Amino acid sequence: MLIPCPHCGLRDHAEFAYSGDAGLKRPAPDANDEAWFDYVYQRNNTPGEHVELWHHIYGCRQYIAVTRNMRSHDVRGSRFAATPEAES
Repeated sequence: MLIPCPHCGLRDHAEFAYSGDAGLKRPAPDANDEAWFDYVYQRNNTPGEHVELWHHIYGCRQYIAVTRNMRSHDVRGSRFAATPEAES
């Protein structure tokens, strides 16, 4: 799988470390145990397009948000993780 790094260009996925779902929203510090359990352990894993965090460990060392199709593994695009989605 090739991942387009916004800084380094198209790179093999072996240069990156998967860092999880980019859409997770952390609960408030005073949230109940059920909310924290869901945040840490529950994942939907639905087929189709999904935004994930990847760390370019053997390149620019930036975190990027990659939009990927979970069925075909086709990568639609990427942006720096700190960049809001509307600007991608």
